[in-house]
Amino acid sequence: MRLVPKKIEDYADAHTDPPGALYEQLRRVTYAKMKSPNMQVGRVEGAFLKMLVQLSGARRVLEIGMFTGYSGLKMAEGLPDGGELITCDIDPRAEEIARKFHARSPHGKKITIRMGPALKTIKSLRPPLDLVFIDADKERYPAYYKAVLPLVRPGGLIVADNTLWSGRVLEPRKKTDRAIVAFNRLVARDRRVEKVLLTVRDGILIARKKPAEKKSRQGR
Repeated sequence: MRLVPKKIEDYADAHTDPPGALYEQLRRVTYAKMKSPNMQVGRVEGAFLKMLVQLSGARRVLEIGMFTGYSGLKMAEGLPDGGELITCDIDPRAEEIARKFHARSPHGKKITIRMGPALKTIKSLRPPLDLVFIDADKERYPAYYKAVLPLVRPGGLIVADNTLWSGRVLEPRKKTDRAIVAFNRLVARDRRVEKVLLTVRDGILIARKKPAEKKSRQGR
């Protein structure tokens, strides 16, 4: 199910900064060598992620679900010199492609790849994180959210991809459909964050962690 008509998507692409030759090559390699190349973010979403990093002033980013490296490299572009992006994945074929393209970019030096289960990697990280991008196995979205929220600084962002799931959130039938619905509900009900669900590509949910509420003093 296409959420946005193709002509509108093409129009948005045409009015978004082009990613550059390296990303076009990465896209071609991904579609030639990976079984599910549509998992790669496109021009608009990549530019959007980079801008979120810039607007939030992020210096330390966690990506859960690297795939072939497009989204991580775009976010690394938005980081200042000395910034860090930690990206997680379990697919060695995707890792091979990502490393090759990271090495060809001046922003690749900002990226650290952590192979293995993301929840295990998260447990090894220390706060604060400025931005977390979740784009991995959908059934673990709620677990990822619960694990990273304590590490995110007040005012920091959690960004989750595929949160409209090609419209299947309206009539969830499969286990993955229900997992996305459960995740969206979890975030919507969480008073610790402000949130907005956008219809960019396949749906992007953004949650901003609120500053901790100050406890009122008693007896004054």
